[in-house]
Amino acid sequence: MADRPSHLPPGTPLGEHYTVEGLVRLAERRMFYLANDVRPDLATRKCWACGNMSSARSQPACGQCDAPLKDRRFLISARWDDTLYDAYQRFFKKGVHHPGIAKPIDVFIRDGVLFSVVPYTGEGLMVDEAAPFANSRVLHLGQRLVGVLGFMHANGVQLKWITRANLLIAPDSSVRLFDLDVLECFENGTPVAPADRTAVIQSLAELLRRYVDVQADELLAFLFELEHIEGNDPISLGRELERRYDHWAGIHYQPLLGGMTDVGLTRQLNEDNWGWKRLSDRASLYVVADGMGGHDAGEVASMMAVETLCHKAWEAEQGSPAGEDALETLMDECFQAANNHIKDTADSRGTDMGTTMVCVMVVDNKLGFMANVGDSRGYLLRDGTLHQVTRDHSLVQKMVERGRITAEESRHHPHANILLRTVGTERDIDIDIFRVELEPGDKLMMCSDGLWGEVEDRDMESIMNTYSDPRIATRELVRAAHHGGGKDNVTLMIVTVP
Repeated sequence: MADRPSHLPPGTPLGEHYTVEGLVRLAERRMFYLANDVRPDLATRKCWACGNMSSARSQPACGQCDAPLKDRRFLISARWDDTLYDAYQRFFKKGVHHPGIAKPIDVFIRDGVLFSVVPYTGEGLMVDEAAPFANSRVLHLGQRLVGVLGFMHANGVQLKWITRANLLIAPDSSVRLFDLDVLECFENGTPVAPADRTAVIQSLAELLRRYVDVQADELLAFLFELEHIEGNDPISLGRELERRYDHWAGIHYQPLLGGMTDVGLTRQLNEDNWGWKRLSDRASLYVVADGMGGHDAGEVASMMAVETLCHKAWEAEQGSPAGEDALETLMDECFQAANNHIKDTADSRGTDMGTTMVCVMVVDNKLGFMANVGDSRGYLLRDGTLHQVTRDHSLVQKMVERGRITAEESRHHPHANILLRTVGTERDIDIDIFRVELEPGDKLMMCSDGLWGEVEDRDMESIMNTYSDPRIATRELVRAAHHGGGKDNVTLMIVTVP
């Protein structure tokens, strides 16, 4: 993948009509700008109603259609992976209309970067949304998107995938697809073949699953199955969602959780991962992993770590192990299984993939077993005070323990990135497990170093105390990591004890 281009500063003229107001967001393979059509360097301006290009900039109305010539704002996406440029430009020329698609009004290439322009009317980006959503919102989102996909497939537009970066949220909470990763666009109206529809449905199922509450077992299982089976199409999925809508949408959960992952401000790829799973009526598991090893290695290792740990813990919990020692052994064995699975996979592929990982198993809302390897951390917020529970397995932490440097010096030490223990780099690693006696109102927070490396503990504490809703607190912590520099992927999860 090509390097991310330098961002355009405010005031930069762009294309034939636009002036950049500012860079508003980064995502994997994307940069998003706000822009306007105020171009003092041009004597004339475009009328967006009729397309006339000859009206003087000082005129109040278009000389051709008499429409008011008001300043307009735009959301402009920039991408730099040129493998899909041709298909996207053909999609633009095709002029596909659907209320669920934010149709681009302009597409152009500058310095090897493809820019796609849509009118801006206050929309937000899904990449700014933390999980979980209410069941009804997840189901409505799914119905909306499968309807759009069915329309696009019927009109010969095949997508590579759908990600959070492809979703715009209007002020009324409705969602539209935009800046799509178009894999193929058939000019003659040939519909997309059934065999070519599965991959995008699987990506949609994975996207939706990320926003489902840990307690929604049936909905989570339904979406997880969609991710891993072939032969799905939008029409059949839409019917399944419709059939189950009334039952699932009527189930509501307390706002106890927040989860989010973000690419940060400098990285190209997001190698972090996170997940949660209800293991039984008494226990749930929450996991954050920070992958290492580069493209198709770090993100694979972190995904495997989360999925393997959750699955193994669910299997083990079905035997209802009794006693605290048995639960701690369960955690150790499942963590170890995830580690060895990654190690075996890395050896078979000839890669050096690995990951850090932190997790907590909450039992009866009274006891937490928190485990970690590496420098992903677990915290406890109790009575307004944030305590670090886990201990980093890093060189600088060892130096702090030996009194060679202070904790503050360790944050900026040149060897701060050297880890002494990671998941998947050797078999049968040592795992730290901490027992936490929980009290009502406690908040457990797990995060990758992209958060704690950019935000001081006291500032994390302040944010968590300011925002009682874990989703909002999660989003604000990610923003704080950006303000701190955003040099790494940022992932965190907040779990409230009811």
